[in-house]
Amino acid sequence: MRLDYKKHLPLTESTAYILLALSEPLHGYGVMQKVETMSKETVKIGPGTLYGAFSNLEKEGLIAKVGEEKRRKSYLLTEKGRGLLKEHIRRIEILLENGLPTKDW
Repeated sequence: MRLDYKKHLPLTESTAYILLALSEPLHGYGVMQKVETMSKETVKIGPGTLYGAFSNLEKEGLIAKVGEEKRRKSYLLTEKGRGLLKEHIRRIEILLENGLPTKDW
């Protein structure tokens, strides 16, 4: 059965990067660093934005807390989150196909 991801799409750029970063277990600061690196420093996520996103994504079942050491909570993408991310990327690929410059430009 394919899940209906319409209520979650389109993802914001920040949310997409957070989900991508959580393909491995990471804590908040690790996610902020990884997003900045993956985006070639075009996306920077502050703590307030990140922890708000963690709360919402966890409530929606897109990420799950997988560990806690002292005050550092680690999160990981769930299967539902992975499916949503795949659908988001599929939609971006379609946009890219249609937006590539042609010789008519």
